[in-house]
Amino acid sequence: MRDAIDLITEHWRAERPDVDVSPMAIVGRITRLSRVLEQDLKRFFAGHGLEFWEFDVLATLRRSGGDTGLTAGSLNRAAMVTSGAITNRIDRLAAKNLVRRAPSADDRRSVFVQLTDEGRELVDRLLPLHVANEQRLLASLGTEEREQLAGLLRVLAVGLDDTALD
Repeated sequence: MRDAIDLITEHWRAERPDVDVSPMAIVGRITRLSRVLEQDLKRFFAGHGLEFWEFDVLATLRRSGGDTGLTAGSLNRAAMVTSGAITNRIDRLAAKNLVRRAPSADDRRSVFVQLTDEGRELVDRLLPLHVANEQRLLASLGTEEREQLAGLLRVLAVGLDDTALD
């Protein structure tokens, strides 16, 4: 079984046999697959009236915010976007009545972002569908292959200091 990256690396090996292009086989595939997966996820969420990033913020709140919610800073770290971008995202989700801002009972300066009932219902309804879609995307891999790939990607992520737990 061959793919586009095989052809690219073969061409480079023919043109520059003095350069070890084997890293391209991994980085190129991860890059291409990232694009393919992102496009599919965008289509999936668009079919449910959401942007992918909207589900990401809502799901982050659902899995880690509890009833208290998360501060914009915590959401910002989880989403890996600028503080201006997270403010814009919260504003847009609040306009859809999916999240609300609530002042902290302990610190007047802190504001928590919380799911509304509508936001929680949406995440809870979409999560099983989202996971089923991801199962479909990974259908060409068996269980053992999925576990192996997840482990290898984890090693790579840690090796590149992508270890944020927020």
